[in-house]
Amino acid sequence: MKLAYVAMSGGVDSSVAAALLKKQGFNVVGVFMKPWSPNLSTTTLDVVMRSVVDNCMWKEDREDAMRVASVLGIRFKTWDFSKEYKKSVTDYMIKEYRTGRTPNPDVMCNKEIKFGLFFNRAMKEGADYIATGHYVRLKHGRGPAPHRLFVAKDKNKDQSYFLWTLKQKQLEKCLFPIGDYIKPEVRKLAKKFGLSNHDKKDSQGICFVGPLDVKDFLQTKIKTKTGNIVHLDGRILGKHDGVYYYTIGQRHGLNMGIGGGPYYVVSKNVKKNIIYVGEEKDLLTKKTRISEISWVGKKLKLPAQLDVRLRYRAGLKRAVLKKNGELELKTPERAITSGQSAVFYKKGELLGGGIIV
Repeated sequence: MKLAYVAMSGGVDSSVAAALLKKQGFNVVGVFMKPWSPNLSTTTLDVVMRSVVDNCMWKEDREDAMRVASVLGIRFKTWDFSKEYKKSVTDYMIKEYRTGRTPNPDVMCNKEIKFGLFFNRAMKEGADYIATGHYVRLKHGRGPAPHRLFVAKDKNKDQSYFLWTLKQKQLEKCLFPIGDYIKPEVRKLAKKFGLSNHDKKDSQGICFVGPLDVKDFLQTKIKTKTGNIVHLDGRILGKHDGVYYYTIGQRHGLNMGIGGGPYYVVSKNVKKNIIYVGEEKDLLTKKTRISEISWVGKKLKLPAQLDVRLRYRAGLKRAVLKKNGELELKTPERAITSGQSAVFYKKGELLGGGIIV
């Protein structure tokens, strides 16, 4: 009997993943990974930070995962990755925002935690496979790169965008049991298996931020710094409290007591602490540059034509990726944002990705 360690978050997706594997005859072990959250005893917290702590739901999530494990009759473990989570995800996120970029912490969480720490520890404990509740499809074949990732059956829930850092040695040992299901089917299965979280709402945002606005969280970590909001034509339109808190394409939350507009954040000068705004058309561009490129399988010979997704849930764009990392789109894209992931596809297959410079 093959041994599968399942990353159980307490949500319905990972719970059904565990249930399906048990039904298929696997010896299943559920593992809840404790994330980082602020420590009241060691951190000076203002009202905002206290709200963050109050809204962090990891304890409730763990209890939900334990209940599912009990119903399924599988072993359950809790691994405390809070220190590693803080270093690899939280600190990374704050550092990126300080530089004026807009990071994607979910990509880093998958790379460093789920398919890093969790994967490695499970393998050391003798697991044959690790499994998650990601909506993505894995297919196996032959050749130098036989393990291939494809978008999920449920296009609305597809999470391949967050998995572009995975490698062949990991995919060989991975299972994604719900990739061939749509979300309503997953909830029906959860109810059929007798799982109490069958109607639990999907998690939103990052655990340690909870339902709180990301800007409010960042203000507890990065000091405010008043600067000018400048139109592309040179006019000063208002003031802001720090370039770090704003992202390209943002419209709301700009402190401008003037008529006209609407105005959008078009670019930022971090050194001079200036936010430049313009109209919707000023957000459109056909060129950007990609760094830290990683390939899931065989490295493409560049230049190459491919499809690219420039932010989660954005539509695919036809593009040419060049040897120097330059990405040229066939048609303009709105609000291409430094720090976000550019993820490459071809006929529904996840090829790899990189970070927008």
